[in-house]
Amino acid sequence: MMVDYIDAHRTEFGVEPICEVLQFAPSTFYAAKSRPMSERAISDIVTKVAIFTVWQANYEVYGVRKMWKAMRRAGSDVGRDQVGRLMRDLGIEGVRRGKRVRTTRPDERANRPPDLVNRDFTATGPNQLWVTDLTYVPTWSGMVYVSFITDVFSRTIVGWRVASNMRTDMVLDSMEMARWSRGTRLEGLVCHSDAGSQYTSIRYTERLAEIGATPSIGSVADSYDNALAETINGLYKTELIRRRGPWRDVDQVELATLNWVHWFNNDRLHGELGYIPPAEFEQAHYAQPAAVS
Repeated sequence: MMVDYIDAHRTEFGVEPICEVLQFAPSTFYAAKSRPMSERAISDIVTKVAIFTVWQANYEVYGVRKMWKAMRRAGSDVGRDQVGRLMRDLGIEGVRRGKRVRTTRPDERANRPPDLVNRDFTATGPNQLWVTDLTYVPTWSGMVYVSFITDVFSRTIVGWRVASNMRTDMVLDSMEMARWSRGTRLEGLVCHSDAGSQYTSIRYTERLAEIGATPSIGSVADSYDNALAETINGLYKTELIRRRGPWRDVDQVELATLNWVHWFNNDRLHGELGYIPPAEFEQAHYAQPAAVS
């Protein structure tokens, strides 16, 4: 019971601070010490604690639908409407994405590979199509840049890099991480990006050739031609950067990004995947029996 929970921690934190976090009136706590509460009131209080705990564990970004799915996965037999009502009581809600700002700059003089994706960001298995893009993070010590590489099939972030500049090296470093996590030879892989100079460089094209991958580049200044990569950037800025800042320097951003990527790949529920994490989605794919030709 909530009363027992408050009792157990009142010496350490005090009744009022605990009640403030749980949106539980101190007067209700003291009254409950002298008279029994209704079963619904008790159930709501216990569920509020569970909801608040799950919400905090997931970067405080889940709205009603994902909270309901997360609670069900955690074994709680709770309805969606109940989750919404209790979230309103707690004063918590999901986050909303902001507008995108373009980071990469196209090199109009560079030879560009063709667009092999044509806005069809789908794949039937891992390592068929990757998308990549850059974004930025303002810090007290200057601008920091972040590169992500995402597998379209499962939304898994397979490579990333944080750096104090956005030269080609940081893109190559994120590709090296992807190679380490996915394999040194990936024949048939298409790696799609925008027309930023980092992605039209000879060094980047050569690195893709080393792993058997083919580059693909969308139209210049057309965000829809790399929409999935920009979605990942938007989630990163919304779920981590804007909520946890201000940021001191590149080292702080790098550590926070490491933790966010681990959560994103292993714990975050993705509506596009049936409200399961990317790692679980890939495990289910590999667990399927191979098709007999």
